[in-house]
Amino acid sequence: MTWDDTTARATLRRLFDIAIRAADPRAILAAHLPERPKGRVIVIGAGKSASVMAAAVEEAWPDADLSGLVVTRYGHAVPTRRIETVEASHPVPDAAGEAAARRILALMQGLTADDLVLALISGGGSALLALPDGGLTLTDKQAVNRALLASGATIQEMNCVRRHLSAIKGGRLAAAAHPARVVTLAISDVPGDEPSVIASGPTVPDPTTFAEAQAILARYEAEVPAAVAAHLADAVEETPKPGDPRLARAEFRMIATPQMALEAVAAEAKAMGLPALLLGDALEGEAAVLGTVLAGIARSVRSHGHPLPAPCLLLSGGETTVTIRPGTPKGGRGGRNSECLLGFAVAAAGAPGVWALMGDTDGIDGSEDNAGAIVTPDTLARARAAGLDPRLSLSSHDSYGLFASLGDTIVTGPTLTNVNDLRLVLIA
Repeated sequence: MTWDDTTARATLRRLFDIAIRAADPRAILAAHLPERPKGRVIVIGAGKSASVMAAAVEEAWPDADLSGLVVTRYGHAVPTRRIETVEASHPVPDAAGEAAARRILALMQGLTADDLVLALISGGGSALLALPDGGLTLTDKQAVNRALLASGATIQEMNCVRRHLSAIKGGRLAAAAHPARVVTLAISDVPGDEPSVIASGPTVPDPTTFAEAQAILARYEAEVPAAVAAHLADAVEETPKPGDPRLARAEFRMIATPQMALEAVAAEAKAMGLPALLLGDALEGEAAVLGTVLAGIARSVRSHGHPLPAPCLLLSGGETTVTIRPGTPKGGRGGRNSECLLGFAVAAAGAPGVWALMGDTDGIDGSEDNAGAIVTPDTLARARAAGLDPRLSLSSHDSYGLFASLGDTIVTGPTLTNVNDLRLVLIA
């Protein structure tokens, strides 16, 4: 195959779409459904994929007596007939999410051992299923979310804090459903696929503690409301832990993961005659720094044929962080994928024969309208010709502005799935 800009762009976009299709609930959910119960089926859920997962349940069980409620991000709802869908805000929770969480928790009352709770959980559920514990308010939760999002904390750390501020996360939802059977069908968007981290684990035991949540806030010097600090210090009621009898009938089934999506991409690339190297499904760290590392590997391929000769594809997944440091100019736009990609572009320094696409498989990179963006060998040259300074854009966290100006954003709209970030580096 002859690699030019048109061919490379089309190949990367095709492979990105393959990853999304590999995690589409409409194609994969039915195979993971449990047997039907003697009693009622109550379907609840939270996440960017919750509504399409509910629709997939209805299609798989057309004659079942289903009822329930799921909450998804604004713009992510699909038509359902028997299971209600509510839309709410992400990544910062709002009143619609709080009201939906309250209603979902209420549905767990009065269930029997013959009933089944089918929990549909996917990325984004932490913000969408916001039910403050104790005397906390939604305003308190919003302040904590904003502080954590800007702190550089990992998703594991953020969700540890969230679990200890919630009346529904960290296994509390499953505990409320006891003695009913609870079966969770989950799409993982977190490095390591840890069930307690996906949507902050509303239906699984929580191995972390109030003390750990306090330590995380202290480590990142996150400024939180006094009520939050007091709640964590009081530690009145711990989340359900492993071995809690109320969770004895709770089962967890993973239906899609980042690794599954990466393997689907690798298989497609191989079929195209393009060798692929999977660098891992759980790469974390500061976004721009990881971009620099990936650019170094790409340059090694070009210069030395290591870790494999060109042409080839480097694949990775995971979730990076973007730390907004004091003194950073305001007004920058962009998510972690476009920032990682801009870090890659700056470090690659226009190396010939190197293209990259990085994007969030849910179709939304941060809070912008793009899934991610693409870098070409002439990205830096085109940016400078347009009067843009790539290094300044990177330091001011304005990666979206640069890629949008070049026409290199990747816009898919909501994909209705979410197996975290996908990074594709093509070296010709």
